[in-house]
Amino acid sequence: MHVANATDRFRSGDADAFDVDHVVFQYSRAAKELWKFCNTDNVELIAEQIHEAPKIDWWERGAPRPRRR
Repeated sequence: MHVANATDRFRSGDADAFDVDHVVFQYSRAAKELWKFCNTDNVELIAEQIHEAPKIDWWERGAPRPRRR
């Protein structure tokens, strides 16, 4: 929904291309984080984490981190 909402805001003139690019970039990072989580040989461990651990917010995991100086 994040990318669709950003695209709709762009089409209506409420956002510029840079705003949409930021959302698409975060989506890409979130997808990579999810892929790293799921791409393991230990399927039982992943299933246990999904069942018992708190819900993971992949969107937040994909958020850009502040630069270190």
